[in-house]
Amino acid sequence: MEKNTTSSSRYGQQGQPHRLQAALISLQTIAYKETHRYMRIWVQTLVPPAIIMTLYFVIFGALIGERIGPMEGYSYMEYIAPGIIMLSIITNSYNNVVSSFFGAKFQRHIEELIVSPTPNLVILLGYVSGGVGRGLCTGAIVTLIALMFTSLPVHNWAITLSVVVLTSILFSIGGLINAIFAKKFDDIAIIPTFVLTPLTYLGGVFYSISLLPEFWQNVSLANPILYMVNAFRFGILGSSDVHILLSYAMMIAFILALGGLSLYLLNRGTGLRA
Repeated sequence: MEKNTTSSSRYGQQGQPHRLQAALISLQTIAYKETHRYMRIWVQTLVPPAIIMTLYFVIFGALIGERIGPMEGYSYMEYIAPGIIMLSIITNSYNNVVSSFFGAKFQRHIEELIVSPTPNLVILLGYVSGGVGRGLCTGAIVTLIALMFTSLPVHNWAITLSVVVLTSILFSIGGLINAIFAKKFDDIAIIPTFVLTPLTYLGGVFYSISLLPEFWQNVSLANPILYMVNAFRFGILGSSDVHILLSYAMMIAFILALGGLSLYLLNRGTGLRA
């Protein structure tokens, strides 16, 4: 779907500063819309994840954890807390963008944005900012809940916060790609149900892969979520099943790959043509 060339040339005549200012205004507008969207219905967007994660802490941490005992030198509750927090960040950053962008497609007002002089990169960043914001809000809420069950002595604040931001960005982009290809509401539930959920539960949220046989340890290393969970756990506890630099490399590589793919799809108008 092509941009409005007349409007684009007008911005070109005004010069680079004016185009940059217009792009920043567009980014601010989209980001505000996305933030207002999930904050306006916070009872539906922020409260349910908090309740679900509380159940995880009660069932897996308090009830089952007492029978499992310590893991990697930490109490079971303390060990799984970073994984549960990361689980909430992954699912909510993804769900926010996939539902918002597909809703815009379904209501057909996304076409007005696509044909406007707003650069596709700004559109991408605007929607991703909404997913990151919801991911951070949910992560903060679940962290407060986790502190009611166990202590979380932060090993490295820089690693902890950067992993949260990178993970939110990655899955926000993934949600956008899902929404681009989705043709009906049922399509936006396929990836979370059949891909994200299995990968998350097999990503070391509730266990250390050192407990697995060597073959399954190697298989687990093909799961990208494993690197994010362990990087966040390293930031909190200082313990990880994989090297922290490898985790960063995986996250950055996936962000660049999926970000490039999403821009390519937006430039082609994939899934956006009537």
